[in-house]
Parts: sequence; C-alpha cells; structure tokens
Amino acid sequence: MRSIEFVVPGSIETLTGGYIYDRRIVDGLRSLGWSANVVALDASFPIPSGEALEDARRAFERIADDHIVVIDGLALGGLADVLAAHAKRLKLVALVHHPVSFEIGLYPARAKSLHQLEQASLAQVRRVICTSAWTSRALAEYDVDPTIIHIVEPGTEPATAAVGSQTTTLNILCVATVTSRKGHAVLMDALHPLRKRSWHLHCVGSLERDSECAAALAAQIRALQLGDKVTLHGEVSDERLAQMYSETDIFVLASNLEGYGMALAEALARGIPIVTTPCGAIPETLPDGVGMYVPAGDCDALAAALDRLIGSRILRQQLREHALAARSRLPSWEETSARFSRSLEDLVTAA
Repeated sequence: MRSIEFVVPGSIETLTGGYIYDRRIVDGLRSLGWSANVVALDASFPIPSGEALEDARRAFERIADDHIVVIDGLALGGLADVLAAHAKRLKLVALVHHPVSFEIGLYPARAKSLHQLEQASLAQVRRVICTSAWTSRALAEYDVDPTIIHIVEPGTEPATAAVGSQTTTLNILCVATVTSRKGHAVLMDALHPLRKRSWHLHCVGSLERDSECAAALAAQIRALQLGDKVTLHGEVSDERLAQMYSETDIFVLASNLEGYGMALAEALARGIPIVTTPCGAIPETLPDGVGMYVPAGDCDALAAALDRLIGSRILRQQLREHALAARSRLPSWEETSARFSRSLEDLVTAA
C-alpha cells in the first residue's frame, strides 16, 4: 500500500487556508488508496520550544525507513536539524504554501533567521510541492532545485451563486485569520470615511492565533466608531460560513501576501465581486474581470474601490457575471488530490 506521514504543527483541524488544504489532501489521498497518517507537532512551530523540538525528534525517529514524509511548510523552519538527521533514510517532501520568512511584521533578525532555517530544511528534501506558481518562483531565493518543485493548487468546492443581502444594507465579507499580514487595520481605515453608506462588514477568522493583533483591531474599530458597522465573528462552522458567503454582496481581502488565496477562490465560485490586492499569488488565483485590485496598504485606494462597488449595482453585476463565467476554471479537490498523488508516485518506488 502507498503510504505517507503528513507532518503539521498543531491540529490539522485548524481553520486556516493552509490547514484546510492539508486536511483536504489527506482525505483525498486516502480516497485514492493511500495510507495517510497525520503527525501533529507542537503548535509552537516554526519557532519551537525545546520540549517541542525534542517531541518532534522522537516523532521522526518513530517513522519507519523509506517512508514518504510530507512536512507542512509552517513547520519547516524549526526542523532543519531533525530533517538533516533523517534525510537519508526517509523520503522527505516539503509542502510550501508560502515562505514563512515572508510573513509581515517579523523583526528583520527573525525574518533572516527563519529564511536561513527554511533554506537549510529545503536542502534536505527530495520534493517540494507548492500551492501556486508564485510560491515556486519565490523559492528561487532559497536555492531550491527547480526540477524537484511540483505545483499543486488548492481545490474549490462547487457552490451555488450568492444571492447577496437582498436588502438596502450591503453585506461585505472578509474571511481571513486576524493577523498583520491580512490587512484588517487598513480595511478599517478604508471603511471609516464610508461609514455613512449602507453596508455591514462581516469578518470571519480566528481572533486567537494572534491575540495582540485581534485586540488592536477591536480597539481600532471602537476608535473609528465602526462598532455598529463591523462584526468580528471569529471562527464559524462550515455551514454558517457557506450561508454568509451566500448572503454576501462584496468580498474584500486587503492582504499583504497570499500563497494562493483560498477564500478568494470561494468567493469567485459564488460569483461575488472582489476587492483585493495584487500580492503574492492573488493575480494568478483570480481571472481578469472578477474584481478590483488596490495596492496593499493603500487605505485611500481601498476606500475608493469599495465606494464604487457599494454605489454601483451595475458594476457589481458586471463583476458577478465575469466571476460566474470564470469559476469553472477552478480545480476541484478531487483534481487537486489526484495531482498531489501523482507528484509523489515516483517516490514510492525510489530507493
């Protein structure tokens, strides 16, 4: 039987795009006949505590020789020494959503250290799977042999077209974990001058992964007097999120970096007009004509784009029609899982 060990930091049930990708790939591989075992490391990775690193060493020691081991990129930077110790006996595969050292808000010394550690880890693997062509190009900075890189973009579930709010108050949706990279602070500054318009922003995403950022966001909402216009929902169930997408008129993501943009693909699948930034893999994820781009960090440009969409039903309808026409190009999770499986096939029999 084809088998893999799938290594992730923390719980694979975590509700972020990267973990959802991991979970869907594990399920998809199992449906294709693979035996897939999830190895959960401590959630402190990629900057593990001493105890967490020792636990990781023991976890790798328990894996039998010649097994394929897929390591989620969020853990890579903390595993350089562990991977070096096992690179000859295990078939190591790195799954990179985007380089962790690219994260926004890192101190320069921390970013440099993570870059060096990620590069050291990537030097130990036989295969690198990236979730976008943009991420594969970004790995040129890490001296990764391009011949070992495979691109496997996330899938998207087929979805019914959104019906919108169906009221005079438009629903704006942002689905993103509250971290500096996702640009929530810029979004609030952009919405402040539009507070007299008829809209309500619904933010879905963890408020706990970066509690300081979440607390600052809540304080900003109070300071801008947007409390009656913005709801921070935190994490919600899949069923509730699907309902919220269906009731959305405009989707917004002010992110500074995306290794793909799964929430954007979900909005596209429902024909929802999008306002976002041209950062990372986003322009590769979204076809032309389905949304509006604004520079990352430019709250004035973001305010202007949102103002146009809020005020023009015709423009929203045009973007909706383009999205509905383009959504068939999105890969399904079945296609993504099959592509991931094929990217590992030659490792099954490799010495």
